[in-house]
Amino acid sequence: MEYFLRCYFEHFDALPRSSLHDRRKRKSMVDYISTLIEACSAVETDIQETCRLAVLTIIRYHEEKRGSNGTVCMMGKYHNILYVSVKICYDWQLKDVEIVSTLLETIYNCEKTFERILIGAIFGNKAPHFIAGWKCDFDTQEENLRAVVYFIDKANAAGLELPFSVDGEEKLLRFIDLPIENCGKASPLRVCVQLGLPDKLSILLRFGARVHSSDKEESNVFDHILSRLLEFNHVYPYNLVSCLQLLLRVVSTVTISTNESVILDEVKGDTLVNMIKGKYADLIDDGLLPPSRCGLIPPELKHLCRCCIRERLWQNYQLPNGIRTLPVPETLWRYLDILED
Repeated sequence: MEYFLRCYFEHFDALPRSSLHDRRKRKSMVDYISTLIEACSAVETDIQETCRLAVLTIIRYHEEKRGSNGTVCMMGKYHNILYVSVKICYDWQLKDVEIVSTLLETIYNCEKTFERILIGAIFGNKAPHFIAGWKCDFDTQEENLRAVVYFIDKANAAGLELPFSVDGEEKLLRFIDLPIENCGKASPLRVCVQLGLPDKLSILLRFGARVHSSDKEESNVFDHILSRLLEFNHVYPYNLVSCLQLLLRVVSTVTISTNESVILDEVKGDTLVNMIKGKYADLIDDGLLPPSRCGLIPPELKHLCRCCIRERLWQNYQLPNGIRTLPVPETLWRYLDILED
């Protein structure tokens, strides 16, 4: 497999730098390599190993070109070939966690974002062309969303964490939490909340997307959705209500901010309760903000246990697959997986 691809790369080197900018040409290359994988696997009898070798060869080719340019990615076709690998990984459902995580890390080292994988899943297949000037490699939004789930699962299984700078301070974030460059550097979770997309928000939360972080803007996700709901004067849109309900399933108590945008992580007791009551009294009266989530009454023990269990699973990169390995009744699986409340 590696020999055939190396021969192909000799021809590839002679192509124009922009040869893979067109989605159709990337698709043509995916089809060609997939045909090679299918043919070679007929001889080697292990299609997963053949696919692994194909992806590994492409990554090595990219790194060789990068190394020959002073460790700076040459971009153009030499970078876009990595997205050929992305499509191959998904099409053949490559199971090798290490290779998939290496591919993701290689892409991130060059771009510092995964927006080319994420934007099509969130906004639809036509959005990447208008937002960032390139076309999605997946045929439909649903396929793109399934691909995102595939890569989140592999990144979690590999324990992949990548550096991202916030206010001059570098911290490690998981694939699912890394900001999208062309969306104001907001995380995928925040984008889904802003757009009111409960179906996609549910997927992100199930896989452990963080609602709270040290980033001020991200910590205000509850402020954003609660303030949006107040604008509708007691006639609330279903999608925003669904987003709020999902968010409330993964936190023990909501976090809000003052008018000066100071996060109240350390404000407890009556001060926090009174601020929530004063700011969101209508939502509490209408039943959208339960008393048990805003400090008026203690959270349910069952819910606190869910939050604690999910936190431990998150720390061990086991969300959501690890839920079904826990020594708990099967009737609790959907509850722990925030599929029901």
